[in-house]
Amino acid sequence: MIRSPGPAGMIRSPAPGGRIRYAGLGYALTVLLTGTNLATPLYAVYEHVFGLSPLDVTLLVAVYAAAVVVTLLICGPLADTAGYRPVLLAGLVAAGCGSALLAAATGPGWLFAGRAVQGLAVGTCSGALTAGLVLTEPRGRRARASFLAATATTAAVGLGPVLAGALAQYAPAPRVLSYLVEIALLVPAVAVVALLPGSLGRTGQRWQPRWPGLPPPVRAAFLAPAVVSLLAWAVAYVVLALVPSYAAAALGGSNLFVDGTAAGSLLLVAALAQAVCRSWDPARAQAAGLIGLAAGLLGLIAAGLTGAGPAGSAAVLFAAMAVTGCGQGLAFMGGLRRINEIAPPAARAGTVSMFYVVTYAGSGLVTVGVGLLATLFGLTVSVRWFGSALAAACLCMLVALHSHHGE
Repeated sequence: MIRSPGPAGMIRSPAPGGRIRYAGLGYALTVLLTGTNLATPLYAVYEHVFGLSPLDVTLLVAVYAAAVVVTLLICGPLADTAGYRPVLLAGLVAAGCGSALLAAATGPGWLFAGRAVQGLAVGTCSGALTAGLVLTEPRGRRARASFLAATATTAAVGLGPVLAGALAQYAPAPRVLSYLVEIALLVPAVAVVALLPGSLGRTGQRWQPRWPGLPPPVRAAFLAPAVVSLLAWAVAYVVLALVPSYAAAALGGSNLFVDGTAAGSLLLVAALAQAVCRSWDPARAQAAGLIGLAAGLLGLIAAGLTGAGPAGSAAVLFAAMAVTGCGQGLAFMGGLRRINEIAPPAARAGTVSMFYVVTYAGSGLVTVGVGLLATLFGLTVSVRWFGSALAAACLCMLVALHSHHGE
């Protein structure tokens, strides 16, 4: 039986098999989120094969985000009452179904259905997986569990485009193979979750449909880290949706592996930044992250303006992705760590789920707005406007955080 952390957040005697459960949940989170962004380097292929516009591409991201938000509102509280095992099993099976729909896609409708089902899977699992990592950390170290959750999330979302780009460029069946690989990787994740104790996460409360909310003790402290996470992932999802095409335009050609790496590198660097700065407290991480996001966005704009030719543009683009990635990783890590600090044990999954609701809802709306701008005014203009607006928002949030801590 897994014992919940005591008042100091420590578990003095880990349960047998705790390390295996902890590692298994980390694996499940990584595989789940890797699959959700396999489509990123394939958007250019879908544009050619199915006649998609930039707005269509960003709507695919928005459909995914909307499905995540709706499911989080239902399954976040559900996981705190029914326990994590049944909720996670349902979510991982849904993830496999979403990948199967995308692999079988013969038109845009299949793509939208696949992305929606993937969103249902992530909405079902993300809160419970993150909270489950906190509960199963062998020594009860919440900061370490939050670090693993943040790093697994960012690394997996970044790995997806790189993996899919490599397979699509250099292996057969470019629109199918990466999704089949994802389905195979989900099988061990399902096995790990099936062996979880039925009591893990169960509070004994009865679930009932209710308007989403937060426990009163966390409401005042919730907003700032949630907004920081929203900004971090708004940048990430626009990069994932549009930077492959933006990179092809800036570099004068298209290679699916290069395009996928250009998008995925942001989040791979984010994971590295989280590892290097893992000892930072939430306030420091959030502040540094916001500065990095603003600086990197301005670099992204410069990559489309430079006249140094493809090689010079590539250097500026990847440098901008590196700086933005550092900012994204630190901002998200700091926000998630702060949420896990303030979340009460009896409503941990629900609180974390609400954190993700704000993140996905806000980033999805921003992504659709950028896609609409790209359709009306062109991709380059859209990225410039987006970069300027989000950089300004990051700096405003930085000032707000500084003012709050200065009080």
